[in-house]
Amino acid sequence: MSNRLNTAPNDLRAFWMPFTANRQFKKEPRLFVSAKDMHYTTHDGRQVLDATAGLWCVNAGHCRPKITEAIREQAGELDYAPAFQLGHPKAFELANRLVDIAPEGLEHVLYTNSGSESVDTALKVAIAYHRAKGNGAKFRLIGRERGYHGVNFGGISVGGIVANRKMFGTLLTGVDHMPHTHLPGKNAFTRGEPEVGGDLATELERIVTLHDASTVAAVIVEPVAGSTGVLIPPKGYLQKLREICTKHGILLIFDEVITGYGRLGTPFASQYFDVKPDIMVTAKGLTNGVIPMGAVFVTAEIHDAFMNGPEHLIEFFHGYTYSGNPIASAAALATLDTYKEEGLFERAAAISSYWEDGLHSLKDCKNVIDIRNLGLIGAIELDPIAGEPTKRAFSAFLKAYENGLLIRTTGDIIAMSPPLIVEKHHIDEIFGKLREILNANI
Repeated sequence: MSNRLNTAPNDLRAFWMPFTANRQFKKEPRLFVSAKDMHYTTHDGRQVLDATAGLWCVNAGHCRPKITEAIREQAGELDYAPAFQLGHPKAFELANRLVDIAPEGLEHVLYTNSGSESVDTALKVAIAYHRAKGNGAKFRLIGRERGYHGVNFGGISVGGIVANRKMFGTLLTGVDHMPHTHLPGKNAFTRGEPEVGGDLATELERIVTLHDASTVAAVIVEPVAGSTGVLIPPKGYLQKLREICTKHGILLIFDEVITGYGRLGTPFASQYFDVKPDIMVTAKGLTNGVIPMGAVFVTAEIHDAFMNGPEHLIEFFHGYTYSGNPIASAAALATLDTYKEEGLFERAAAISSYWEDGLHSLKDCKNVIDIRNLGLIGAIELDPIAGEPTKRAFSAFLKAYENGLLIRTTGDIIAMSPPLIVEKHHIDEIFGKLREILNANI
């Protein structure tokens, strides 16, 4: 390990880092040089406990042998194969494996390279589907306030996080937004699904009435809104959205980029909530975060609507150079094997109550105004410093890093989602360190 330490580059200027306070970072860099299971190693040799699964994506823990070996073997056998008019076996094998664990009825998969691309793919499929069915007037897309659907133009258009939208012009036309479901005055410190707020789904009826159902193509929501600060859907909310969409012939899209692949103790959140979408967006945990890859699931009805006309013609003019990349496919197959062989989805469900108890034990800490959780996801909302929004949580992030703990912050909210291999002693360490940090007058 020693030969990997102190490898910080001597010039950090060229890399314009994503979603980062670049000037602050480059004055005091935080660099990881290796990782294993639940920990990162920094360039100065410190161990940092990963309470965020990287960026919601390393669900099976870091540098797992089966995944590493699959990548190595595939790179030496077939490095790249075109996905346009050609294929390779692992892409088809992976699609079959994914359909096997997906909600019933989602029978076909399109590959992408990220959650952002998966979202834009899903939006295009939705609009094109209605056109293929002779309903070309259905073009409107309905998102939700505080929703996060990646950073491409489609995703930020249906998304509802202001900072992600305000600098980029008019975005897509024909988009509207439902209200978010965060009701801190009624649901603060809720364990699991809040009791109050399910009726917020009826706001979709108002929006549909405003535009007329004949113009609305799809509704897209995260089952659990993650990047905005972990907003848990109130009881009955997702079921009501499903009912309204079915009633008006609107496609329901679940963005499961964060919730997919075991985060709630089931393969997908739609199974946890027992609500089936028409299209399901995934990425992140598909390859354990090792290689960029996403997958968009659609029903047989949607797929079959395109399978018309002469067989030599392309049915859907969409795809990417790296759709179903061989090495990414191999990584995904090995990731699915790891999840299955180690029973990680079931294990996540079993340990979630211990996670919940540890999280809510911080209720009495300084400046904590709300705690919420579901599965192995949790959030601690902090009272902002007057006139300095986000500073309190960012200070907690820096202090946590100094103390060997990786957390994620958004606004003045600490969000966490550890790898599914997390043990009880890791959970004790996470919340023990957070208690000290939160009570240190940050």
